[in-house]
Amino acid sequence: MASAVEQFASNLNFGSFAKAEELKQRLWFTLIALLIYRVGTHIPLPGIDAVVWNDIFSTKDDGVLGMFNMFAGGALERMSIFALNIMPYISASIIMQMLSAMMPQFASLKKDGEAGRKKLNQYTRYLTIVLAAMQAYGLAIGLEAMPSSTGGSAVISPGVFFRIMTVITIVGGTVFLMWLGEQMTARGVGNGTSLIIFAGIIAGVPQAVMGTLALAQQGQISNASLMALTLMVFAVIAFIVFMERAYRRVIVQYPKRMVGNKMMSGDSSHMPLKLNTSGVIPPIFASSLLLLPLTIVGFTGQGGGNEWLDTMSRYLQHGAPAYMALYAALIIFFAFFYTAIVFNPDETADNLRKYGGFIPGIRPGKPTADYLDNILTRITTIGAAYLTFVCLMPEFLISKFNLTFYFGGTSLLIAVSVMMDTVAQINSHLLAHQYEGLIKKTRLKGARK
Repeated sequence: MASAVEQFASNLNFGSFAKAEELKQRLWFTLIALLIYRVGTHIPLPGIDAVVWNDIFSTKDDGVLGMFNMFAGGALERMSIFALNIMPYISASIIMQMLSAMMPQFASLKKDGEAGRKKLNQYTRYLTIVLAAMQAYGLAIGLEAMPSSTGGSAVISPGVFFRIMTVITIVGGTVFLMWLGEQMTARGVGNGTSLIIFAGIIAGVPQAVMGTLALAQQGQISNASLMALTLMVFAVIAFIVFMERAYRRVIVQYPKRMVGNKMMSGDSSHMPLKLNTSGVIPPIFASSLLLLPLTIVGFTGQGGGNEWLDTMSRYLQHGAPAYMALYAALIIFFAFFYTAIVFNPDETADNLRKYGGFIPGIRPGKPTADYLDNILTRITTIGAAYLTFVCLMPEFLISKFNLTFYFGGTSLLIAVSVMMDTVAQINSHLLAHQYEGLIKKTRLKGARK
């Protein structure tokens, strides 16, 4: 962690930052967009009795709804217009990427360049609206059916009008967040969708810290346990930074070539293969898919009289063995699935052969592709194990202490990874600005001569 901070400080030239007007505009746009998102999480859903809903949520915030509320930045606890957050868009993206990998029609669109990418994005948006409408309707029914401890309902006027109004409002909020995330990606710094989830997690950290300190003052957590929890959080952060910066370097050799009348010696370079090629995508995708059915169970299963839902609710509680196993399986699956999407060994081998590059000791073409695929499989196995360990082990320990999810591995992984990616993009913009300044100076000197 310290090395990452030191490298960022050394790379950050404050003089260049002051002159990088485009970067400052992008940063301001990102901050304003995140502020708009946070304001939206406090706009309540019409027709909800806030007092009754707070009473209902307080009895369920230690389970799946509490984890969903963490990703939603507290929007579910306040039952705001952003109650579903960006999760329907993530679910739609998962489905579209699976279709692109399995169906030739979508695979051909992916190969059509910019035009195909725009069509896939449009299909993803349409699917987001469908999923958001389904989840919003289920949310409306669940709100009508959930009684408080005093027997009252959180819905002031249940009925068809409330359900229609809830669907329209929730879908509108989800679509707005989807648009806001795309605008942040295009006009701001970093990935807009990841930053929205990051902002939601960070917004709840102060309250979680104060709640943990209050438990320590009340004697529910010993000082030794509090110290162990603090050390665990910093150890996990350091481990995440170390693993996210780990690469497997594959040496690439370029042959000698004639330049004019001179024979130029061959260049030697390396191809960096990131240990965790999929990044933070597997935990986000796994959480999104896992939270969809578990949220339905949270609203209707517990105490709803349905034996099948009650059984699912009991076995899939946060920290339960079945929940851990399913979560781990989804993380491992998406780690390999997303890596296969973002890195194609056959295409990389063809590009190396076109430019005359080769891996020492490996023949060009299919042997090179097989060699890269073998390396990628091994490092992805390590990356998937790392993601599974970081996401499950801290949360397993925390479930024993009955603490909040903000100290869990998933939240820490998302927060640290998104922050590192954003800092890397800031450094890239600063470096590009420095190159532009050097080019302008060179042109001015050439014009004077």
